[in-house]
Amino acid sequence: MGYSPSQNLEPQTQTQPHLLSTSPSSFSGTMQPIFRNGPDSDTYEKARTARLFNARIPARYPTAIVLARDERDVTEAVNLAITKHLRISIRSGGHSYASWSLRPHSVLVDLSGLRHCELDQESGVVQVSPGITGRELSDYLAERGRTFPVGHCPDVGLGGFLLGGGMGWDQPNLGWACEHILAVDLVTATNDPKLLHADAHQNSDLFWAARGGGPAFPGIVTKFHLQTFPAPSVMRSSGYVYDIIEYTEVFGWALEITAEFEDSIEVVAIGSYKDGIEHPCITIALIASSNDEEHITTILEHVDRMHPPYVKSRWYNQDTTLSEQFDLKTKAYPKNHRYYVDNAFVRNDADVASVLERAFTSLPTRQSLALWTSLVPLSRRPLPDMALSMQSDHYFALYAIWGDGSRDSQCMTWVDEVMEGVARQSVGSYLGELDFRSRNTRYWGDGVWERLMQIGRKWDPESRICGCLGLEGFLNPES
Repeated sequence: MGYSPSQNLEPQTQTQPHLLSTSPSSFSGTMQPIFRNGPDSDTYEKARTARLFNARIPARYPTAIVLARDERDVTEAVNLAITKHLRISIRSGGHSYASWSLRPHSVLVDLSGLRHCELDQESGVVQVSPGITGRELSDYLAERGRTFPVGHCPDVGLGGFLLGGGMGWDQPNLGWACEHILAVDLVTATNDPKLLHADAHQNSDLFWAARGGGPAFPGIVTKFHLQTFPAPSVMRSSGYVYDIIEYTEVFGWALEITAEFEDSIEVVAIGSYKDGIEHPCITIALIASSNDEEHITTILEHVDRMHPPYVKSRWYNQDTTLSEQFDLKTKAYPKNHRYYVDNAFVRNDADVASVLERAFTSLPTRQSLALWTSLVPLSRRPLPDMALSMQSDHYFALYAIWGDGSRDSQCMTWVDEVMEGVARQSVGSYLGELDFRSRNTRYWGDGVWERLMQIGRKWDPESRICGCLGLEGFLNPES
C-alpha cells in the first residue's frame, strides 16, 4: 500500500566546527534523564513541552526525557530505553502539528542541544545538527555566500524537515531539500547501539530512508551532510491582494502564471484575512531568485501587466531577503496558538480552483490560512531513488489557527470537512504538514512503505523508535 556488517563512523579530525550560538537552556546538565515520576514536576513539564509549536498540546507523557548535548548522550538514551523496556521518541524542532515527539512509555530524546554547524567552503558541504532551525542555517550560510532550501517557517528544526522531504524556499530552482542530503550520521536503536555513517555507498538503505522516510526512519539522526549552493545575487517579490469575490478569476490567473513561467519564480495563492477588511482575501505572491536581474525583471513586469483589475493592494518587484520573508512567515504563523493542519497534492488534471474554493472562501478564524503553490517544473521531472515519492503540480495546505480552546471542535471539523472534498481530487499528502490520524491517504509511492518496513525490521528489530503516530499498526502489525 502507498502509505496504506555495519560500519562505525570514524572520528572527525577536520577543522574546528562552528557552534551556533543558543540562548541559555532552562535545564542544566544532560547526562541525567528527567523522569515523569521524578521529584521536580515543573522541570519535567518544561522539558516535555519545550519548543512545541502547536499550543494544542496533547496529554501524552514520555516516561523519561533526555536533553542530549552530543552523540554520547543519544547513545545513552537508547541504552536507557533498552534497560527500562521503553520505546524512543525524537524531537528536533518540535514543529510537527501533531506533536509527534510526545509518546507514552518512551524515552524522549530532545536533540535541540546538538549545535554543530560547519561549512566546507571548497565543496560547499555543510554538516549540521538536526535541532538547528532553518533560519539559523540560512543566516549562517548567508554570511558565507551560500544557500540551502530550508523550510518556509523559520523555527522549523532541520531534522523533521529533511526526513520528511523538505519543501523549502526556491523550490522551482533547487528542488526538494532531501535531494541534497549527501549523508547522515545516526545512532541505531539496536540492542548494541552504534554511531553509523550512511551515504550512497555505505549503509545505503538508511541513506535512502533518510531522504523522505519521515518518522518511519529507524534511527536517530545526529548530523546531516548537505550540499549547499551559491546564494543568488537577486531576490525580488511581487504581490496582489484581492477581495475573495474575485477568487475564480484571480486563481485562474495564478494558474496561467505557472504555465508560462516555470523557472526562477515561486507562485503562491493565499486565502487569509487582512487587517481592516471584514471578509477573506486572496493574495497571489511571487518570489523570484536568480543571478540574472534582467530575467527576473522581465518576468515580473510581464506578470504585472496581466494581473486582473480590482486589486485592493499591490507591491511590485521589490528587493527582499530570506530574513525578511522569515519575518513575514512568523507573523502569518503565530506562536502560542492552536493549530489543526492538513494538506494534499491535488491531481494535475483537476479543476484546481473549484476543488479549493471552499477552503479559500470559508476560513473559520481571522488567523486561519489556505495555501496553494505550484510545484512546476519540479513535479515534471522524475525523482531520484529515495523514500520521498509523492508530488504533483499543485500543493495545497490548510491551516486552522485559533487561540481559544473552546473552538477546537469547530476549527477541526472545518478542516476535516474541507479536506474530505479535496481528498477526492488528491494523489496523496506531504509528510511535513500532516497528522496521520486525521485521515487515510497516500504518503509515499508504490512499494515505498513496504521498503521502509523492511529497513525498519533490519535496523530496529525491536521497534524501539516510535515512528509514525497513527500508522504504527501498519509498520508493526503485532504491536
